[in-house]
Amino acid sequence: MTAELVRGQNHTLPQTRLEIRVSAASPVVAGATLGDERGTVRGAEWIAHPASHRVPGLEVSRQAAADHRLAVDLDALPDAVHRVTVLLALPLGPGRPGRFGAVAAPFVAVTGLDGAEIATFTLTGLDTESAVSALELYRRQGVWKVRAVGQGYAAGLAEMLADQGVAEAAELAASIQEAVATGLARSVPPPPRAPGGERVAHSAGHTASEGPAASATASAGPGRPAASAESSESPAAPNPPRADTPGGPVSYAHPRRQTSAPPPPPPTAPSTTPGQPAPPVAGDAAGWSMDERLYNQIWGMFEDLARTVAAYRSAADFAESRMDQELDRVLSDPRSRIGGSGDRAREEARAKRDELTGRAREALERDLAQLAAESAVVEPALPAAYAGWENPVWHGYRVPTEMPMALRIGDVHLPEGVGLRIPLLVRLPLERGIWVDSGRTASGASGATDGDQLRGAAMETAVAMAARLLAVHPADEFSVHVIDPAGAAAGPLAPLVGPGVLAGPPATGAHGVSSVLAHLTRRVDLVQMAVRAGAADALPPDLDTGEHLLIVNDFPHGFDDKAVTQLRYLADEGPAVGVHLLMVADREDARAYGPVLDPLWRSLLRITPVADDHLADPWVGHAWTYEPLRAPGGSRVLEQVLARVAAARRAGYR
Repeated sequence: MTAELVRGQNHTLPQTRLEIRVSAASPVVAGATLGDERGTVRGAEWIAHPASHRVPGLEVSRQAAADHRLAVDLDALPDAVHRVTVLLALPLGPGRPGRFGAVAAPFVAVTGLDGAEIATFTLTGLDTESAVSALELYRRQGVWKVRAVGQGYAAGLAEMLADQGVAEAAELAASIQEAVATGLARSVPPPPRAPGGERVAHSAGHTASEGPAASATASAGPGRPAASAESSESPAAPNPPRADTPGGPVSYAHPRRQTSAPPPPPPTAPSTTPGQPAPPVAGDAAGWSMDERLYNQIWGMFEDLARTVAAYRSAADFAESRMDQELDRVLSDPRSRIGGSGDRAREEARAKRDELTGRAREALERDLAQLAAESAVVEPALPAAYAGWENPVWHGYRVPTEMPMALRIGDVHLPEGVGLRIPLLVRLPLERGIWVDSGRTASGASGATDGDQLRGAAMETAVAMAARLLAVHPADEFSVHVIDPAGAAAGPLAPLVGPGVLAGPPATGAHGVSSVLAHLTRRVDLVQMAVRAGAADALPPDLDTGEHLLIVNDFPHGFDDKAVTQLRYLADEGPAVGVHLLMVADREDARAYGPVLDPLWRSLLRITPVADDHLADPWVGHAWTYEPLRAPGGSRVLEQVLARVAAARRAGYR
């Protein structure tokens, strides 16, 4: 029976391998500190946080998220540890809540490996606090208990850490927030949460391992449970209850829209083979339209792959860790170092490791096969906005009469999912700008590409993305401007310049840069003033109220301090009023500006012109390999689509 705790109440823990689940209305930072008998944290090595997510016996999420899974093995904690305190803090940044009183009360649950709740606590009564000690696991007379704390700190994470005796608490808090900001900047946004704020449903335990690392990956995601009861994972948005059984099929339940519950997915044909899952169906998700159902289904596939891989990695890590612990125990006994007993113990430890890893691998391969089958059905059914350039849907392209709900900007994949690519969709209108990184990265593809080729590929990626944006908007509702100070991108820009789909010739030189920036800055200012005053009808008649995209090549070449300030202003304020930024730049070229430009880089979604594992998912924070969309070799699909866009624009202006 679950103990529903109130502030100050405690409850005995029946087991030592646990999972602590956190659900909040907006992203929070989750961490934990280890304390001695007096509750003192002896050093930074006793703190688990996004920048250092593992300590002995404890693992936390690597980034801020609305939902977290903290894995705890009380038996693996250092002997001097008598207390584990679970901490929550609000991430810093513009547009983010500055106090817990401004958001719904966080919910915390302590569960066993089977997902059954042991104790829960809802942190009500918070107001000005921006950090809070949520729960405390403590040992008394050899027995571990959990206590509901709910102690908040208005001065934030630094004050909370200082209260626990952490030296240089302010510096540590700043480093944690910096790591969180970096994680949020590279994280793709999740789809809208389901209405009603349902908290996460609980699944059966992970059968491929027995440790906390595995159980840390044992729950479903926003509206779409994880790939199976044997392979599910952590931070996500709330789910509806799941109905899978251990070893069962992928469940294809998906998120609902925020406004109201849409119609359920259409019924699927029953499986012809007893005990086998029904064949996947395109659009097998909730939504008001086929496009919305496909959007939710793709995000469900994205989340399922994240969680099943997290479950496999966690199980494999636990199996390796347990083998190391068993070998350490064997080697610590001098009698086992000689004779056959030591060899037998080593063989048994390795055999157990191989067994656990093999079972986890079987679950992974089963889930990957199901996701691959679903992908094979979904890809051919995608509309143009969601489809790759190789999809036949582009051959029958017609200029749309309304903007779609999302746009595909590339594909993402994980090393375990060989051949399985998940479309990366972003909502329209764009909520943040995009930065195509033309610099070198640590990826092999980047290292094998010449610097000039990399810059050219980056501009080609930006042009292809601009073409997709033009193609999915009505002809008279999307304008593209280009700043190319040195005129170095004439070749890659030809597909846009030739058909005449740009708002004007690419701006070159310092005068061209300042002219375009002044024009778009004026537009942002006027629309903002009209919106705030409720006087949209007072806008100048010559003002284009459609969406605008500004492509900037070779930044910061040709930019003076005023132009840089205007660019930052457009990046921050533009998306809300229909002005979007698409930058092609190498961050190293802007080193002279120092930290002044850090907010600009963080405000943009970074993509690369070659495969690179820099994107993070919003659930478990995997490093996903991103690949840009490219037209098939020899294909003229890009030119054909832009020619139709240009023809529609000319027809509309007659």
